Amino acid sequence: MKPSTTAKIVVLSGGVGAAKLLNGLQKVIAPTDITAIVNVADDTRIHGLNISPDLDTITYTLAGEIDPKKGWGLKNESWNAIKMVSRYGGVDWFQLGDKDLGTHMYRTHRILQGHSLTTVTQEIARSLKVGVTILPVSDNPINTFVSTTTLGEIAFQEYFVRHQHNLEIKDVTFKGIEEARPGPNVIDEITSASVIIIAPSNPIVSIGPILAVPGISEALQTKKASTVAVSGIINGKALKGPAGRMLLELGHEVSPTGVARIYKDVASKFVLDNEDTQYKTEIEKLGFTCLATDTVIPSQKKSAALCSTILSTFFPEVLKK
Repeated sequence: MKPSTTAKIVVLSGGVGAAKLLNGLQKVIAPTDITAIVNVADDTRIHGLNISPDLDTITYTLAGEIDPKKGWGLKNESWNAIKMVSRYGGVDWFQLGDKDLGTHMYRTHRILQGHSLTTVTQEIARSLKVGVTILPVSDNPINTFVSTTTLGEIAFQEYFVRHQHNLEIKDVTFKGIEEARPGPNVIDEITSASVIIIAPSNPIVSIGPILAVPGISEALQTKKASTVAVSGIINGKALKGPAGRMLLELGHEVSPTGVARIYKDVASKFVLDNEDTQYKTEIEKLGFTCLATDTVIPSQKKSAALCSTILSTFFPEVLKK
């Protein structure tokens, strides 16, 4: 039973990993007490449409509409539009289903009308009956670019989707980050939160852009005692995506310790998997209070168990009725 509480939980979120954690968290805490602050630096524009992969993955997951096999896109999808694009010789490496296209068409139209990404995101979430508050970290355009050893600098989606993140990289840049400002209510949500969870998302390209938005890290530092980071690296690799390879190629240790070092200025608590208990002592030397538990969350039930363990260990007052 979800506790009746005035506590507010904020989750710094990328895509799939964050979506899974949030899906479990809403079984432990009332969805209306949860806010997801979401990365927008991998947003892109394709076929003239504004596409927000992390926002959509989280929204679809919390709505129960996500494709369970892919972990992205909508279930029971059809692909007629992209097949026609392919027949014409157009851009078809970025797969967009027919129903998913409706989301991007709606978003693009509303933004062209002058509405903010925050407003449109809330409209989409409300239409899909999502109870969690979903906030883009910024309404300003931020674009992740990666510098590769073979192709030079390319946009993140080119690296991630078109090339299946199978390119060696030398650097990551968030273009537009200096001019970006936190979205409406983002700073207030952080500073008024009872608990802040950094989801097990890619620390370089999912959480990194959130922390890089001017004002975000400073706000988080005032809440360091209430912030817990969850490692997305288990037994030397990421369960999904290029996080492990990116950490290695950019000079970080591919381990929970490597992740903890990235978050040591904004979090005081850290969660790692039982497979990695050998790192617990050195993470604690960085100043963290550490919890080793089962962090693999293939189902909503497993995710809810992880969230319950995190809260009962570090913030038991949140679970009091």
